[in-house]
Amino acid sequence: MSKRTDTIKSLFTAPQPPALSADNMPAALPRVSSGSVRSLKDTFSGVEKENEELRDKIASGAMILEIDPSLIDPSPLADRFRDQDDSSFQALKQSISQRGQEVPVLVREHPEVKGRYQSAYGHRRVRATRELGIPVKAIVRSLSDEALVVAQGLENAPREDLSFIERATFAMHIEDAGHSRSIVQDALSIDRAEASKLLAVARSVPAEVIQAIGKAPKVGRGRWQSFAELIKDDAALKRVRTAIAEPKFAERETDARFLAAFTAASRSSSAGTSKPSEEKPVFSVSGDKIAHVRQAERELKLTLDKNVSATFAAFLVDQLPALFEAFSKTSSGQETTEA
Repeated sequence: MSKRTDTIKSLFTAPQPPALSADNMPAALPRVSSGSVRSLKDTFSGVEKENEELRDKIASGAMILEIDPSLIDPSPLADRFRDQDDSSFQALKQSISQRGQEVPVLVREHPEVKGRYQSAYGHRRVRATRELGIPVKAIVRSLSDEALVVAQGLENAPREDLSFIERATFAMHIEDAGHSRSIVQDALSIDRAEASKLLAVARSVPAEVIQAIGKAPKVGRGRWQSFAELIKDDAALKRVRTAIAEPKFAERETDARFLAAFTAASRSSSAGTSKPSEEKPVFSVSGDKIAHVRQAERELKLTLDKNVSATFAAFLVDQLPALFEAFSKTSSGQETTEA
């Protein structure tokens, strides 16, 4: 290769000197560590995650809020009666006053009135806190009408203090509100046959009769079904309405009110319209008047004459067991016992 050729080649292969001095070189951009960028990114992600979790909790009802109980309206479907002698409510109110509200209520935003709520369950806790003047602890959840009914029923169904007639009336209210029979079953955790029995009783007994009797916690399905059958007779229903209109009826305890109404319905029409027998005097063997009796249906009233010694009344009471035993051995007494 010639010298001239080598010279030309070196011109293209030799390193070129920089056009600018080091002082005139543009400064390199400062580098930010990848850890700082990641930390800032994680911070924004964490805030967004917390917001998302907060929205989820509110939507699912996982958060317990404190609400003014005066802003909470009851469910449109009542599931229990408010008895005049509600000792259990007073016990609940005292418990909340002393230990606070341990179990929150479930509410939804009122579908028609902005700023108010409707309770799905916990009506008595809302009432207790309202009377105590304290906020009520509540879970706010988005609920449809059907979901509200089911939640309300499922919370109350396991309770032993919810009587048969309360459950029957609640079932009727659900169906009357336009919900299907399946919603009744879901709300009360019962099958279709049991739902039919509840509804049959609730629709056979007039509302004013049920209200007058009350919850009757000791009265089960069988006796309510018998009562419903009895008052299908117009005369029997009339006697029941007459009985519940008496002033002393409301003074009785709720189970006793049912018994009084059931007795009135069971009484035969002929017995209900029969007139009391005339007063009859009772004479001693010597012919002296010692008492007089008045009998109406199964009631016997014996009044001793004022001239008879008061100790005779005590003697008569003592002799009643022996007299009844002697009567039982007679043919009439045996027929009465067998009946």
